[in-house]
Amino acid sequence: MSSTTTSTGAGFRQANDWNANQYLKFEEERTRPARDLLAQIPVSSPRRVVDLGCGPGNSTEVLVSKWPDAQISGMDSSPDMIDKAGARLSSVKFELGDLNTWAPANADEKVDVFFSNAVFQWIPSEKRLPLISRFIEMQAPGGVFAFQVPDNFLEPSHAMMRETASEANKPWTEVLRNRQPALARFQSTQEIYDALIPLCSSINVWHTHYYHVLENHEAVVEWVKGTGLRPFIDPLSEEARKGFVEAYLARIKKVYPVSVDGKVILKYPRLFVVAVRK
Repeated sequence: MSSTTTSTGAGFRQANDWNANQYLKFEEERTRPARDLLAQIPVSSPRRVVDLGCGPGNSTEVLVSKWPDAQISGMDSSPDMIDKAGARLSSVKFELGDLNTWAPANADEKVDVFFSNAVFQWIPSEKRLPLISRFIEMQAPGGVFAFQVPDNFLEPSHAMMRETASEANKPWTEVLRNRQPALARFQSTQEIYDALIPLCSSINVWHTHYYHVLENHEAVVEWVKGTGLRPFIDPLSEEARKGFVEAYLARIKKVYPVSVDGKVILKYPRLFVVAVRK
């Protein structure tokens, strides 16, 4: 889930380590899309599978359960994530790497399935599809490149981040002004198809809206603190970070209604792609 250390522009990525424990507060909700992606991969018995941006190993565990006889490995840019993944799956090889430059060892032994759960949204927009194409080009005919990314640029959870960041005369205003912490919206289905089809015999694209029932508005903040909110709050001082989170929470309370049982429903769209090498 973390894969690169880019830290400028719309593809902002913190060079400091990720917090696996924060990410895993909503492990089941974050793992379900990995299962949904895996269910559509048209390969029954792959020999070699790589989990790109494996995070704490929750997605890799899904792959191991599906294909226990395959040679499965994972890579990630976060030492904390790699440590958690290794502790979780001691029989799987995990390695640190930057997705922008990483390539699997033993290039002659082709990767049957590249799998990526919520990673490529972190890549700078103009590099996403060329990078995906680079991995597909490494594969033999019939190889599969499968990925899933959040598609929530227009959702209130993320729009409120941008609105909070743009507030004038706040402790965070100047810090965030030139950093452009908001991730660029992911490419359209048409753009994805047109970029990948020259390399592929088939491309399966779909979109799923997940509705996560959370305990309260504070839980919405805890959810995004594990991923999308990080580029906004990580560069800030402790005091500015606290103020930003409080201002963001106030906005969240205005746009997400409270259900009759006191809980809050977080809509979370995701985009899925399964591409087969020609």
